Amino acid sequence: MIALGSEQSFLHIRYAYAYGFIARLAMRLYLATSGSAKVGFTMIDSEKGRPPHLIGGVRGALERNTMRYYLAIDAHLGALATPAPERFEESLERWFTATERYALQLHEVDHDAYLTMKRREHLRQQQMPP
Repeated sequence: MIALGSEQSFLHIRYAYAYGFIARLAMRLYLATSGSAKVGFTMIDSEKGRPPHLIGGVRGALERNTMRYYLAIDAHLGALATPAPERFEESLERWFTATERYALQLHEVDHDAYLTMKRREHLRQQQMPP
């Protein structure tokens, strides 16, 4: 991160992935079952008689994950103006709202289930030894 003044910073994120044999099998299974209809953000031109469509497969999964990371950073930064005791909840609300703007790609669970899951995860992390 590079400070650009008292109110701005430049953040460069590089995203790469690599996985082994077992993870590759798990990804193939996911993409062949529950992830088969999931799409990313890149529009693919018509090809082989198929109309234009959003990318799927591994690239679609990578695009979705990258967007989730971006939205998480944005939600965190947006919640910084909120008083500390309410900041965590504000960041959760901001992230969920942002992902719902891209529901086709990012919707996984409903609002209440998401909040319950994240609150439990946060509590578990707070209870872990440093």
